[in-house]
Amino acid sequence: MVGHLTPLRTYFAIFGSLLGLTALTTWVAFQDLGAWNTPIALSIAVFKALLVVLFFMHVKYSSRLIWVFAIAGTYWLLILFAFMMGDYVTRLHVQGWAPAIAG
Repeated sequence: MVGHLTPLRTYFAIFGSLLGLTALTTWVAFQDLGAWNTPIALSIAVFKALLVVLFFMHVKYSSRLIWVFAIAGTYWLLILFAFMMGDYVTRLHVQGWAPAIAG
């Protein structure tokens, strides 16, 4: 069975995009954007993950069953994050306690 053959040019373009987005993430980390730092960095990270899944993991050219499992895995990750955040927001704040800062 012969699968879909992706040109090498596409892989190099995706690799260059990932390097550029990594540089953009680093630049954003050093900018003072207030409350927007985290959402922007997470948006860039999600876009990079999407590029990796679609092209390097060959999901873009796969069957519908592979798409179902990729989406189900993403949905399961969102469920786990929801449980984690549900646990986090119900914790009590202990007065005077702060995590140790290395330094």
